[in-house]
Amino acid sequence: MTATAIPTTTPDLGYLWARLGAVEWRVRQAVAARAASDPTLDDPHRGLYLTAESVRRVLDERREPLAPADADPELDVLAATVPEPGPRLLTLARRFDLEPVDVEFLLVAMAPDVDARFERLYGYLNDDVTRRRATVGLAMELCGLPAAGAGRFRFAASAPLVRGGLLEVRDSELPTLSRALRVPDRVVAHLLGDDEPDPAIGDAARLVPAGGVASPLARRTGNPSGSAGGSTCPTTPESPLARRIGDAMHAGIRAVHLRDTDGDAARVAVEALATAGRDALVLDVPAVADQAHPPLAAAVREARLRGAGLVFGPLEPLLPDKVRLIRDLTALAGDVPLLFHSRRHWDPQWTAHPVVSVPVPALSADRRAERWAHALADATGAAADPVMVGDLAGYRLGTDEVDRAVSVAARLAVLEDRPVGLAHVRAGVRAQNGAGLEQLARRITPAVDWDDLVLPEPTRRQLDELVMRARHRERVLGEWRMRPGGGRGRGVVALFAGESGTGKTMSAEVVAGAVGMDLYVVDLSSVVDKYIGETEKNLERIFTEAAGVHGVLLFDEADAVFGKRSEVKDSHDKHANMESAYLLQRMESFDGIAVLTTNLRSNVDEAFTRRIDVIADFPVPDATQRLALWDRCLGSRLPRADDLDLAFCAERFELAGGSIRACVVTAAYLAAAADRPLRMADVMSAVHQEYRKLGRLVLPGEFGSWLDH
Repeated sequence: MTATAIPTTTPDLGYLWARLGAVEWRVRQAVAARAASDPTLDDPHRGLYLTAESVRRVLDERREPLAPADADPELDVLAATVPEPGPRLLTLARRFDLEPVDVEFLLVAMAPDVDARFERLYGYLNDDVTRRRATVGLAMELCGLPAAGAGRFRFAASAPLVRGGLLEVRDSELPTLSRALRVPDRVVAHLLGDDEPDPAIGDAARLVPAGGVASPLARRTGNPSGSAGGSTCPTTPESPLARRIGDAMHAGIRAVHLRDTDGDAARVAVEALATAGRDALVLDVPAVADQAHPPLAAAVREARLRGAGLVFGPLEPLLPDKVRLIRDLTALAGDVPLLFHSRRHWDPQWTAHPVVSVPVPALSADRRAERWAHALADATGAAADPVMVGDLAGYRLGTDEVDRAVSVAARLAVLEDRPVGLAHVRAGVRAQNGAGLEQLARRITPAVDWDDLVLPEPTRRQLDELVMRARHRERVLGEWRMRPGGGRGRGVVALFAGESGTGKTMSAEVVAGAVGMDLYVVDLSSVVDKYIGETEKNLERIFTEAAGVHGVLLFDEADAVFGKRSEVKDSHDKHANMESAYLLQRMESFDGIAVLTTNLRSNVDEAFTRRIDVIADFPVPDATQRLALWDRCLGSRLPRADDLDLAFCAERFELAGGSIRACVVTAAYLAAAADRPLRMADVMSAVHQEYRKLGRLVLPGEFGSWLDH
């Protein structure tokens, strides 16, 4: 092969062919030297057997190492014609810390992958037609190195060629000099100008170029809204933290951990690499963790081939069982910039390599709104509604989560044949919630609104205040720092106090719907444990999982865990007080929205009350409210008989909303069984049953003449 054997379309390829031409010159010299002393050259079975004459010739042979080809002065000229950063071969040598002899070994090994003639030539030189790749011994011979010299150690597992994944040394059962060499397909493709990512990585990684990236929404949804696709997504201004990390990388820092607050660490990591002039190879941690043989080495090689950095996170799916992946990746990365991110603090035990950990400050409400506006504009092709953007700014979502939420919203809008609205985007946000918390709490998608509530005006005002705090907590508690220091979170905690059935749970569902979140009802029976320390562990799991979802936590009948502390008389009292102390500290640092319900407000410890933002009392409804409850619970679809007297029911029976609903459902079953409209007699029978359930006396004065029915 010569430098012109394969058409050269770029100066880079021209340089590569010239270097391979030098390899061919050495091969020709080796073949000529071998043929001069080998009488079996024309034997068609050569390489398949050994004759006695061949053995004697091997014993008498004193072959001198082949001298390497003189450096071609034209190579420097060719290299100078390649635009920055220069020929890929030389750039690869710099990035993988290769010596000149390593580059020659690499060229010798890859020659059969670009020119099939080398297979036959290597088979001849190996004296074995079945061994059509260069061996360690042949590579050293072609590069003019003695077989017993130090060059053989360039093929050890710790040598740059092998450690970097540029060269595979096969046939480990054979002697060292007889082991075959193979260059992975991805490395050959890279040197030939192909920039497609390594198939071994698959869906476990995505590349974000330093110069910007096409809109994730347009790429993933196929532009369902009908707007012009393929546009470049406007990005938020580069953060100061990203600039500082980029400067630190220039100074030699290679491993950084970003402690996340609201899902923005991945964006900061990508920005930091862009500041340092590097692409970002973002690894999908769950996809990597699920594989039996995670492609960490392939990912590191891909990053080094491109001069990119690695972004690995969030780390939570790896803890604690698969923390070894963090250790392995750090060891493999070497001088490749590596940025981890997680909501947890960095544990030095995760890896022996030094890692700098820095917190990522939360975005301001204005920056959040700007991010939503960009994503919505890209999805719809029009400017986003400022009112809708203002509502969405309260969600603590990272860049990718915003893109995915808007993507889901766009699809929902297409299904309904309507423009993208606030309800669609909120559904998209809820779709980002993982299933981890559902194993600890019951998830409720809000299906009721303010019109379904029948509450006194003071209670309604308290609910309005709770919604107001939930919507604006990022600005007040975050941006304006109205709750600074002491590890205090940005959570909003409310207490709903009132008798059973007065609407506490339903009100929590309405509040969750008003802020566009799901409601998670914590089952305290699965939380409280008789064994010391287990209750705290269960609660910690709930709070940890809640940090990763966009939902409202409801602790129903919260007296069980938020009750008053008592004087310590025995170990049980001490343990109960320790539980309360833990909860006090945990609620202080909580970042979400939580609602506690209790039947008796005085049962809740005063220390908890001080940390509660909103307290709403739910009294038993009066006659006017009961009449509204009877009417709303019956609804408009259930047929009513003419004798139905709801005013009588509201006046005579002092029932809470939950009991009224139970009576209506029972009466509806009676009417359905008789296949007729709902009668007053059905309602009276249902009330009678409800009284018996509640253990209340049935007084003739309450039921009047209906008692005889």
